[in-house]
Amino acid sequence: MGRKVTLAVCTLNQWAMDFEGNFQHILESIRQAKEQGATYRLGPELEICGYGCSDHFMESDTFLHSWQSLAQLLCSPVCQDIICDVGMPVMHKNIPYNCRVTFLNRKILLIRPKMVLCNDGNYRETRFFTAWAKPKQIEDHFLPRMIQDITGQVTVPIGDAVISTVDTCIGSEICEELWSPDSHNIDLSLDGVEIICNGSGSHHQLRKGNVRVDLIKAATARCGGIYMFSNLIGCDGERVYYDGGSMIAVNGQLVKQAPQFSLQEVIVSCATLDLEDVRNYKSSVRSRTDMGSRTTPFPRIQCNFALSCDDIFQPTSEPIEWHYHTPEEEISLGPASWLWDYLRRSNQGGFFLPLSGGIDSSSTACIVASMCNLVCTAIRNGEVKVLTDIRRIVGDPHYAPDDPQELCGRVFTTCYMGSENSSQETRNNAATLAKQMGSFHLSISIDIAVAATLSVFTSALKLVPKFKVHGGSPRENLALQNVQARIRMVLAYLFAQLVLWARGRSGGLLVLGSANVDESLRGYMTKYDCSSADINPIGGISKTDLRKFIKYCIAFFNFTALESIYKAPPTAELEPLADGKIAQTDEQDMGMTYEELSVYGKLRKIHHCGPYSMFCKLVQMWGDRLSPQEVADKVKHFFCSYAINRHKMTTLTPAYHAENYSPDDHRFDHRQFLYNALWPWQFRFIDQQIQKLEKSGGFRKEKQSKVSSATMNFMDKTVTSGRSTEGVGGRTEQGQSFVGQPSLPAGVVVTIAADSCQPDARLQTEWQSPESFSMEANTVTSHLVNSVLREENTLETEIETSKSFHKREVVSPFHKSCIDKIVEEQLQKGPPKEAVHAFLQILGKQEVETSCNSCWHLLEEPYLQTSTFLDKKRMIAAERVVEESNKKFKCTSLAILAA
Repeated sequence: MGRKVTLAVCTLNQWAMDFEGNFQHILESIRQAKEQGATYRLGPELEICGYGCSDHFMESDTFLHSWQSLAQLLCSPVCQDIICDVGMPVMHKNIPYNCRVTFLNRKILLIRPKMVLCNDGNYRETRFFTAWAKPKQIEDHFLPRMIQDITGQVTVPIGDAVISTVDTCIGSEICEELWSPDSHNIDLSLDGVEIICNGSGSHHQLRKGNVRVDLIKAATARCGGIYMFSNLIGCDGERVYYDGGSMIAVNGQLVKQAPQFSLQEVIVSCATLDLEDVRNYKSSVRSRTDMGSRTTPFPRIQCNFALSCDDIFQPTSEPIEWHYHTPEEEISLGPASWLWDYLRRSNQGGFFLPLSGGIDSSSTACIVASMCNLVCTAIRNGEVKVLTDIRRIVGDPHYAPDDPQELCGRVFTTCYMGSENSSQETRNNAATLAKQMGSFHLSISIDIAVAATLSVFTSALKLVPKFKVHGGSPRENLALQNVQARIRMVLAYLFAQLVLWARGRSGGLLVLGSANVDESLRGYMTKYDCSSADINPIGGISKTDLRKFIKYCIAFFNFTALESIYKAPPTAELEPLADGKIAQTDEQDMGMTYEELSVYGKLRKIHHCGPYSMFCKLVQMWGDRLSPQEVADKVKHFFCSYAINRHKMTTLTPAYHAENYSPDDHRFDHRQFLYNALWPWQFRFIDQQIQKLEKSGGFRKEKQSKVSSATMNFMDKTVTSGRSTEGVGGRTEQGQSFVGQPSLPAGVVVTIAADSCQPDARLQTEWQSPESFSMEANTVTSHLVNSVLREENTLETEIETSKSFHKREVVSPFHKSCIDKIVEEQLQKGPPKEAVHAFLQILGKQEVETSCNSCWHLLEEPYLQTSTFLDKKRMIAAERVVEESNKKFKCTSLAILAA
């Protein structure tokens, strides 16, 4: 005879400490479960008070109000004739426990404490709770008098037990117990438990969904049985977003899946299953039956209630395939749902975003646009609560949005904050994107505010700071960039407070930040600039994923303005333009690519690597394209930059958690913020390992210099293909050296020696032939030579190339004059084409910046000296250039000697 059971898993959008709202959601879920014929209802972890109460769990009020809420549930007629399993904190013998409370018809059946607490990543459960350390044991728990008056019970069992109904056996494990190496579900299944229930609080993380599914399918595939998984959904007041995805599995197959992302506050998912299928499966696994015959039994709580019915014609739920979202879809849905919860619960009127026209701010804008799409879809699907909330937000009791663009114009304000350093391209990109989204868009100039701020400094100290290209020092250059960034933050909050007032509406706007996880890790941001905001939906997402997300938005939302934004190089636009074009790029400023940053971040956080361990791993990962010294340089540069900028993480804007290598100092990544940025012990150990490799000679490799379409074309100022990677200061093409070679005969040896912040810095390049060379570098401030082989046939073309270098600000004004002078002499003497070619290739294209803490040194090659090509007069002129260069830049000039 069939034994059909209908079971309900509930996905609830709870809010920490909102006992009233949480109670209503629980009650509604029980009502819907009964309507669908369920006889067992499972809710998420700590659903009564909310999972994210944190230190509120240390307050007795939290326990009191949880019991009060449970008392109302016990008294409600909605909760009769259905077994209800709810999550709440319980104090037993003055010890706080994270518990499941199971009740039926005004009687508490069992209080089951959590046995494995989650204490990593975003979770700090051991700070608030204690794990139940008595497996398969129960004790008497004395109920509060308010509960005694309702149930007529003085004590109820608390501990590790199972519930036996008249037709089946039910056991529990709570969230982390599923993930632990010794999962509790194994013991439960071996002891004859047929239904295992897991009330969970599992947050969203990119590419995490399959892990849950695999664990649950494996739990029932090994030993058979039914597994119920109930999860929270939404933002409960923290940086994490609980992404739902409640499910029911039986005998290794999924039969029910709840939505992973939704604006619904209550989602009830039911499945009807046949207990006979479970029993047949269990008995057929002979290893399970053998182990089960020897297992120690759990205490059983008797319950005179049947979950099943004898309707043999009642259909059962069929197996399904889990629908997985792509990472791009997850970015579109998760942060958008998180923003919606934050907006409606903060009682603000919308969002304000400084829209720069770059990848990051555009990604944030796209997430808001996605939120507007979700809101309109939910309203079309009859979500009354969503409609009520949006009417309250816009201040119109009759508003019923149907067009996402129109809704975007009401709740989303974007502002392009341009300066004299902003390009017309980014201004146009921002305006076009805002128009396609429908946001209320402003375009302002911050030059007046910047000038006013600088005038205060000038009047006080009688000095005028200058940008580097105008002759200023690196410190002046950085200060002038930062003042622009910080003024944007001040203006953002001013506009956020007053824009709705100017538009005739009440309320204010939430300021959105747009710093990605990689920039935060590197510290590539100005403290208290536009990265400082109320919340940041992309703060836990890598630049690599954001670029993929932009491509997704182009296709899904038809935001064609994103195409030019995607193609443009990332730039802060804080330094003067070069002929109206962007002269500053993020990766060049950082000295590393975003792709490399993602690798550093994962190794630092997920794999727990310090400088030495990271070096050891990257030597293997990048050994096919970089020497150990080059890997060491990159690792050292990253950790120096990380250490210097770690203090910025203490003021990081609360951001949506999406990556396991987030540097969030407040909840996730607990580390000091004052470091010895030189890492002397660690770096010395790395250098020792390199010296061993040098002595063994095992790491030297011949690298092929390939002049192809992947190289940078300086004539048309475009990169035709390939993704560049940054060394400490110079740029290289991924997988190969980016060092081109002048047309010198085979056997010419070029030796380059330069002073730097570190002693014994050397960079040697040997041109054995026009096709190949080898390179060796020994310190963090060693650099790749950055030049490109060109194949022009005329001397005039070479001279035009030199002029194009000048326009691109490749060399300093001082060296421009030197180059011009010697080129003029070369023309008068009429030297061979090869000499001018070699001269321009090396002299005109080398400008290397190195960083060591806050010190910057400019190393430039001032001359070409070859006895073969230059006569004595030109040799004297070149020597004069060397002498002047040494005086001006205080560094050993780079000498090039041809054999």
